[in-house]
Amino acid sequence: MKKSTLPALIVIALILSGFNNNLLAQPELQAWGNMSGIRIDGQLMKFETSICVVKDGWKKIVATGKEKQSRPIYKRDGQLQTVTTRMDSLFITTLVEENAVNAATQNVKIESRADSVMDGIFFCVEIPSKDFENGHIQLIDPSEVSFNQSIPSAKNEILRMNAKGFNLVGVNRKLNVTYDESTYIIVKNEYDHIKVFMEMEAGNVRTSQVIEKSYRIEVEGPINRNPVTMALDLSKPGRNFDGIGGNFRLQNPQGDPQVIDYCLKNLRVAWSRVEMPWGLWQPAEDLNPIEEAKKGNLNPRVKSAMEMAQRLHKMGIPVILSAWFPPAWAVEGKVNFRPQGGVWGNALNQEKKEQIYASIANYIIYMKQNYGVDIVYFSFNESDLGINVRQTDLEHTQLIKELGAYFKSKGLKTTLLLGDTADANGYPFIDNAMADARAKDFMGAVSFHSWRGWEYETLNKWAEAANKMNIPLLVGEGSIDAAAWRYPGIFEEQTYALEEINLYVRILSICQPQTILQWQLTSDYSPLVGGGLFGNDEPLRPTQRFWNLKQLGSTKKGLKFLALTTDGEDISCAALGDLTKNDYAFHMVNNGPTREVTITGIPSKVKKLEVYVTDINRGMEKLESVKVNDGKVVFMLDQVSFTSLVTK
Repeated sequence: MKKSTLPALIVIALILSGFNNNLLAQPELQAWGNMSGIRIDGQLMKFETSICVVKDGWKKIVATGKEKQSRPIYKRDGQLQTVTTRMDSLFITTLVEENAVNAATQNVKIESRADSVMDGIFFCVEIPSKDFENGHIQLIDPSEVSFNQSIPSAKNEILRMNAKGFNLVGVNRKLNVTYDESTYIIVKNEYDHIKVFMEMEAGNVRTSQVIEKSYRIEVEGPINRNPVTMALDLSKPGRNFDGIGGNFRLQNPQGDPQVIDYCLKNLRVAWSRVEMPWGLWQPAEDLNPIEEAKKGNLNPRVKSAMEMAQRLHKMGIPVILSAWFPPAWAVEGKVNFRPQGGVWGNALNQEKKEQIYASIANYIIYMKQNYGVDIVYFSFNESDLGINVRQTDLEHTQLIKELGAYFKSKGLKTTLLLGDTADANGYPFIDNAMADARAKDFMGAVSFHSWRGWEYETLNKWAEAANKMNIPLLVGEGSIDAAAWRYPGIFEEQTYALEEINLYVRILSICQPQTILQWQLTSDYSPLVGGGLFGNDEPLRPTQRFWNLKQLGSTKKGLKFLALTTDGEDISCAALGDLTKNDYAFHMVNNGPTREVTITGIPSKVKKLEVYVTDINRGMEKLESVKVNDGKVVFMLDQVSFTSLVTK
């Protein structure tokens, strides 16, 4: 018996039979091929599988993961989910099938298209340590083997041995992984998780070699149905929430119109963001774009973008203008449409600042004079990363001051967005501008994109920035996976829809944004399917993601954020209200089983709340109203759902 470095984790080698119960399994497969757990009766039993390629004497481990693969494709056919992807010359097909009990089978097929030098390929399973504290690991049908000398041992290694599987047993959780033939296993205790490496192939692989393995994963654990209490605090109302917004960057003339029409007809869109096709507006420095437009030489894409802004403006929706691709004359070097040496985008040519400012201002002036559109805010999209204008924090500060002053000199009310960063992790990009008193005069709002950086501490920095500058906070692009356009099948999955709306509710609670602008309300990242989108010729219809947006967007405009705390695990919640009108909205995402919820602290004048639920089977379905007694409401929060309680 070998003691583990994980406290109270004992290693036992013995033969085990699988678990046996009658609970249905719902495996959650990510679009890049990793399973993230199995859901039983709404409870997600968490773990993560991956394919790991080990190189350089175990100094380098490359694993499948989010935004790490080359163009993965996700598909579902009934209970079978399939992902095809590649890691360099290894082409990987993963199939995950739901079983009749609390289990799933993951089949992995790897085809090598070239000779590759490596230490080996492993099927890996990561398990949260906290779920198996004071537990032990047991090997299934183990056999003694000598250490593989090519695999260096590590201080965090618990064991290595041949076996036909393993069983991880905690106080309340069990995880069982089995396969057909004895395989070399290495178990490590890594920081906050246990990681098990199961060898698929040892050493180098050759061209046309095919590796195929099948793994049965079985889980067991308690279903948390404990009652939940939420407490409403009315003492410090926060900023206003206008509602959800949308990005309307036109990229698909065939698919965009039907999605835009449907969304604008069926959603309450509070804010909008459109593209300035800058490179097409003024492709040459010595060209006068306004004069060219008057001659009828306005580029069709520019015209479409301006007409899109006009349509939104006429509907009373404020319009934000953002530029992606710059004209060649305005930047340093050749315009980069793809990263060069790992660097995205181009820096602005500082010797042509005045021409640049004039070009942008003329676009806004032309829109106002010819389309009647007042642009509220301007930004370069994700300039901290370089999508596609790249700036330093100092250059960002300079732009806000100088372009803002230029706008003002031309009689424009347009101000600039502070940040508009590629994700929430980009908050250091705004520090310099926040410290510049003159820059503050030309900041209209703070903005970040929600693709990454979801920790509380990270999101809270944006709330603090908006409070410090005393300006609104926007989520300029809202969603969860910047590469999802490559595998659009994932948009129809409950997993994606729930994670997206869960993030939005967390952002509401932590950041108090004026709006979250969905990326996008066009055919790109569409919340609809069918109509020829993504190759689906079924009639156009809304997905679970659409109903999530509609339900959140139905919140009355102008309600203020209110503090709402909960003692429930796997539940996100946010509250808004107008204390003078007794209008309130409570939004809750339950990433677990059905539970009884009690909300306290509701004003005595509120007697009844309407209930709306969106989940895998229901789209903003209205349920029976619930009564409020003595400032308290008690109701059942359905499993794996987005639920809203609102005053009538």
